[in-house]
Amino acid sequence: MSGPYTQPLVYFFGQGRADGTAAMKDVLGGKGAGLAEMTTIGIPVPPGFTIASNLCLHYLESRQFPKRLQAQVENALQRLESGTGKHLGDGDNPLLVSVRSGAAVSMPGMMETILNLGLNDVTVEGLTRQSGNPRFAWDSYRRFVQMYGSVVFDLSKKPFEQILEEHKQRCNIERDIDLPVEEMQAVVRRFKQRVREDAGKEFPEEPLAQLWGAIAAVFESWNTRRAIDYRKLHDIPDSMGTAVNIVAMVFGNLGEDSGTGVTFSRDPSTGEQTLYGEYLLNAQGEDVVSGSRDPLPIGTMKERLPHAYQELERVARTLERHFRDVQDMEFTIERGNLYMLQTRRAQRSGHAAVRIACDMVDEGLISEQEAVARIPPNDLNQLLHPTIDPHSKLDLLTTGLPASPGAACGTVVFDADRAERLGRAGQAVILVRRETSPEDFHGMVMAKAILTARGGMTSHAAVVARGMGKPCVAAAQGLMVDEKANRFSVNGRSITEGDWITVDGSTGKVFAGQAALIAPELSGNFNRVMKWADRIMQLRVRVNADTPGDAHRGRDFGAEGIGLCRTEHMFFTGDRLVAMREMIVAQDVAGRQRALAKLLPMQRGDFEAIFRAMEGYAVTIRLLDPPLHEFLPKEPHEIAALARELGMETATLTGIIERLHEVNPMLGLRGCRLGIIYPEITAMQVRAIFEAACTVAARKGRVMPEVMIPLTATVVEFRKQALIVRQVAEEVFQERQITVPYLLGTMIELPRAALTADEIAREAQFFSFGTNDLTQTTWGLSRDDAGRFLPYYLEHGVIEDDPFQVLDQAGVGKLIAMACDLGRRTRPDLKLGICGEHGGDPSAVAFCDRLGMNYVSCSPFRVPIARLAAAQAALAARGTMDRTRATV
Repeated sequence: MSGPYTQPLVYFFGQGRADGTAAMKDVLGGKGAGLAEMTTIGIPVPPGFTIASNLCLHYLESRQFPKRLQAQVENALQRLESGTGKHLGDGDNPLLVSVRSGAAVSMPGMMETILNLGLNDVTVEGLTRQSGNPRFAWDSYRRFVQMYGSVVFDLSKKPFEQILEEHKQRCNIERDIDLPVEEMQAVVRRFKQRVREDAGKEFPEEPLAQLWGAIAAVFESWNTRRAIDYRKLHDIPDSMGTAVNIVAMVFGNLGEDSGTGVTFSRDPSTGEQTLYGEYLLNAQGEDVVSGSRDPLPIGTMKERLPHAYQELERVARTLERHFRDVQDMEFTIERGNLYMLQTRRAQRSGHAAVRIACDMVDEGLISEQEAVARIPPNDLNQLLHPTIDPHSKLDLLTTGLPASPGAACGTVVFDADRAERLGRAGQAVILVRRETSPEDFHGMVMAKAILTARGGMTSHAAVVARGMGKPCVAAAQGLMVDEKANRFSVNGRSITEGDWITVDGSTGKVFAGQAALIAPELSGNFNRVMKWADRIMQLRVRVNADTPGDAHRGRDFGAEGIGLCRTEHMFFTGDRLVAMREMIVAQDVAGRQRALAKLLPMQRGDFEAIFRAMEGYAVTIRLLDPPLHEFLPKEPHEIAALARELGMETATLTGIIERLHEVNPMLGLRGCRLGIIYPEITAMQVRAIFEAACTVAARKGRVMPEVMIPLTATVVEFRKQALIVRQVAEEVFQERQITVPYLLGTMIELPRAALTADEIAREAQFFSFGTNDLTQTTWGLSRDDAGRFLPYYLEHGVIEDDPFQVLDQAGVGKLIAMACDLGRRTRPDLKLGICGEHGGDPSAVAFCDRLGMNYVSCSPFRVPIARLAAAQAALAARGTMDRTRATV
C-alpha cells in the first residue's frame, strides 16, 4: 500500500546525482523536480533535498510530522554536510540553508521562503571568519531574523522595516548592505527583541529547531489567504499541497562580484530569442522581488560579470534543449560562479506563445502537434483584442464579470441615444447601464465598451458585446447607476457623464481614467498555428452571426458556417423596429400580416447577404425566439411617442403592453410557442429564408440553409412548426422554379427536450444545444439575476465554477450527453452542435469533441480560440497532450 507512510519522504540532490527527476513534479513539486533534473544533467546547482508534497496535507490535518521524517531529514542533512564540508551549527564552518516552497503547479510569490537558516550568535562569527567579510555575515543574519520572524512567528513585516529604516537614516545611507557592521549588529539585537515582545517567545538559536520551524511554516503557507485565492483563480486543487526544498546557501551578497536575479530564456512578452530578466549585484533573492532596490536589465551583466553571463547563456540554451520549452530561471552568482536555484516552464503572453511555438518548430525542438498543444486557447484573446499596457498606472474602481474580452477607454454615457450621437461624432464613449435591453442596441453599436450593474455572462449586454467584439463588464460589484443624474457611484467614488474610464472585459476590471492600450496584431505565425490546428481537429467550428458583417468576420477567423443566426437581432433598429412593434400591437391576423409584409423584404435582404457571406457553408437560422415585450418601450414618454407614431391612443397601447407583460418571460410566450400561436410570423420568416436562398442559388451560389425551431419541449410542437416550414418552402420552390436542399432541426434548451430527444429526432434532422437557456432551466437560475448571489457561491465553495461561464458537465452536460445518445439511436445521421455561449469555452469544446458532435458555434472573436481548443481536444483523444505538456 503506497502513501506518505511507505514512499520515501525525502529526496536528495547533489554532486551530479539526484533521487528524483523532472517527471516527479507531483511528489517533488515543480521547484524540487527542476533542481533534481538540473543536477542530473550537469547544471551547476547547490546541493540539497526535498520533502515530498504529500506530507503537506498530512501535516496541516494533524499539525505533526510522521516519526520517520526526522530520521530521513537527519540522513539528508548528513549527506549535505558531507558534500559541502560544512556543518549545521558549526561555529567554525557553518552550513546555512534556504527553505523554500514548491508546488507541482507554479504559484509564484504565493508561499514562503526563508534564507540563511542556521545563523545564530555563534555561527555568524564563523561565517565572518569563513568569508572574511563581517558586513556580509551580519547582513545575512539580519535578513534571516527578519524573514524567520515574519514567516515562522507570523509577525508583521512593517516593524522590522521601520527598525532598519531608522538605522539607515541615522547613517545617511540608501542600501541595506552599506550599513556599518556595528549598526547591523544593533539591528539584529532589536529584531530579536521585537520577536520576543510580539511573539512572546525567544528567537531560536538551535539550527535544528530553526529548521523544523521553517519546514512547518512553509507547509502552513499553503493555506494563506493569498495562496488560496491564487489557487481559486487558476483552478489549482487544494489537495495538491507544497513540497519543501532545503538547499545549501550560495550568497549573492558577498560583494560586487556576486549577485542574484531572474531570467527567461526568451522574452516572455514578445517571444524574441534573447535572455530577458533582471539582476542585482551584492544582493539576495528577496531584494529582486521586494522592490527595495532597482534591478538591472540582464543584458548589462555581459559587461559587469562577463564570465557569469556567458555561463548563464549556456545554461539557458541547455535547459531549453533539454526541456524543449522556454525556461523561467532563478540564479545566484557567488564570487563570479553561477548557481541555478530554479527552472520552470515560463509563463508567456499570447503573442509570445504563438511566436515561440512556431520558432521552436522551425528549430526542430518540437513538432507541429506539440506547438498546437502548448498554446492556451484563451491566450489568443490577446491577439484578437486590445489589451491594457502592463506598464500603465491604473486606478481600480470595481470588478465584475469578464463578459466580453478586450479593453477600451472612453467617456461615460448613460443613454443609448447619446452614445450613438457622440459615437457618430467620433468620440470614444462607454455605455453604462443598470442592464441593457434590445432598445439600447444602437448605442451599443457606437460605444467602445459596455458596463452594467446587473446581468451575467449570458445577459443581453454580454451576448451582444461578444458578437460585436466589444469589451463588456457585467454585474460590476457595488456599481450604483443613477441614469437620471447621469452618474454612477462605486466604493464611495462618483463618476459623472463625460469622465474617462477604462473597461477591461478580459479581467472584469474597471479603472478610472484613460489607460494606455496595446492594439491587437495578427502575425503570420498566428495563421501558421491556425492551419496546423485545422489539420488536427475533428470537431468543426461555426460562428454565431446575425449580420453580414458578423458572417464575414467569422469566416475571416476561420468559421466553417453559421451555427446560430438570431433573427430577432435584425429587428432592433430603425424602420424594422417600427414595423415589428406594429406587428406586435396589431389586434388581428390581417393587421399582423400587413406589418409582416413590411418586414419580409428586410429579412429577405438580410438572409441573402448572410448566405452570400457564408457561401458554400451551412447557415443555421433560428426562428423568432424572444418574448414580444422585449421589442416594446417601458418608459411612459417612450410609450406615448410610439402611440403617436402608430396613430393609437396612449392608453390603448399601454393596455396592450400590460397584457403582454409576463411574470417570468423567459419561460413564457416565446420560441416555438410564438410560432404556434401566431403562425403567420413563422410563415413570413420561412418565406424570407427560402426566397433569399433561391435568389443566391439562381445565381450559381452554393447555399445550405438549416432552419431551427427554438424552445421545443414536445415533438408535437416541433411537428406543427415543421409543417409550416415545409409548406412555405415548397411554395417558394414552385414560385421560383428552383429547389434548395435544406435541413430542419431544433434547439435543445429545455430539460424535457433532452429527455425526449429520441421522440424529437424522429422529426428533426439536427439538434443544436442552446446551453444558455439549458443551463438556466436545469439549474433554475435566471442568468440576469444570478449575479447577485453567484459570487458568494463561488467564494464560499458552494459551486466551483459559474455555470454560465463554464459548462456544467456533471448536470447540464449529462442532459446533453443523454440527448445525443437518444437522438442518434433514433436517427444515426443526426447532426449535433452547440450554439450557446459555451461554444467558445475550451473545456466545453473538449466535452463536445468527446461526445462526437459535428460542430461548436461561438461569437466571431471566439472562433480562433474554439479552433485551437478543438485541435487540442483531438490531440487529447489521441493521448498526445499529456506528453507535450510534460515539461517543468
